[in-house]
Amino acid sequence: MTPLTFDRYCDEIVTQTERLTGHVRGADMTAPVLSCPGWNLGQLLRHVGGDHRWAEAIVRTRATGPIPDDLVNDLSAYTNEDEAFLIPWLVEGAARLSAALRTAGPGAQAWNPSEERPAPVEFWARRMTYETVVHRADAARAAGAEFALEADLAVDAVEEWLEYSTFPEAFEPGPDLPDLLGPDRTLHFDATDAGAWLVDLTGERPVWRAGAANATVTARGPVADLLLFFYKRPAPAVETRGDTALLDLWRTRAGFWLEAPDE
Repeated sequence: MTPLTFDRYCDEIVTQTERLTGHVRGADMTAPVLSCPGWNLGQLLRHVGGDHRWAEAIVRTRATGPIPDDLVNDLSAYTNEDEAFLIPWLVEGAARLSAALRTAGPGAQAWNPSEERPAPVEFWARRMTYETVVHRADAARAAGAEFALEADLAVDAVEEWLEYSTFPEAFEPGPDLPDLLGPDRTLHFDATDAGAWLVDLTGERPVWRAGAANATVTARGPVADLLLFFYKRPAPAVETRGDTALLDLWRTRAGFWLEAPDE
């Protein structure tokens, strides 16, 4: 599948945010978001808007190191949100982020937490697209709305996850982390409507490629459901076979740092 363009990401940040707000108009802002334990719907929207504003500040200022992210996860003061304020605020933040990215251009340099140093801001365009997509799924479920995602976006989001899973923080051993790498450790993901991927954990670091092969564990389902499965969201259409403990460990270790608590 043809890689998505930087402009497409900039467009999708706004489009996915608008679709998110469409799910929640008229919904109870105090409804619990079961896939983000401890948050209600209003807090989830605050988190998404905080993400957008945090990323916008990083891109706009060409930050060379981390900046405060209180808007992202410090949500204790936002338990009783007003939809009339929150929805326009959310749309405005997405538009500001999209505009900042376009002004900077994909090759401009700014900090990101995966590189720990300035790197192309295209990272933020892609990351914020799928941060918004996954939390749109959370919001839709909390509001009783239907979630759907175009196949090209779902494929690219899956491959973003696979790319991140090769970064050192996603696999290096730690004092409280079980070893992820080892012999006979391979994962096969079969998207019934979009293709397949293989992740090899038998070397010094994970590697992945498109294509099917025999593996230690397999997960199979529509690509949008596989994406939600990666993020530990409900995905009943996904079937697993083999060493599911390895699969669960990989999903935990490879998870993005922009996550809700206890996900």
